[in-house]
Amino acid sequence: MIFTRKIDMKTDNGISIINITKKVKSFLAESGIKKGIVTVYTRHTTTGVRINEDETRLLKDIELFLNKTAPINSRYLHDDISLRECPPDERINAHSHVKALFLNSSETIPIIDGDLALGEWQSIFFFELDGSRQRELIVQIIGE
Repeated sequence: MIFTRKIDMKTDNGISIINITKKVKSFLAESGIKKGIVTVYTRHTTTGVRINEDETRLLKDIELFLNKTAPINSRYLHDDISLRECPPDERINAHSHVKALFLNSSETIPIIDGDLALGEWQSIFFFELDGSRQRELIVQIIGE
């Protein structure tokens, strides 16, 4: 059986790290699937999906790392709109694309006995790197 749902969300400005574990678990319960896999996939190139610990200071450390790695005020070729075929109001967001290279566009989690096989401290996070935006994630559960 294949069960698919979407998560639509409006994100805040800048970087947002959103724990979506409860939502994914609710979809799993709705599906009735007891064994298989769940994949969480983001449809955007300036976002990411990762599994990590939901601890406030750690999440801040991750945000600081991403901002240090690809600072918003650096010079990026992608941001020279005059050299690209795109609308004149295109976002200046190369820093967000570069940050996304350190994240995944999806995560896949095994399902055992109707539950996500996450470790004790693991949660599923959606990373917004270019907010404020309207975003869509796909949650697909495959199993029996």
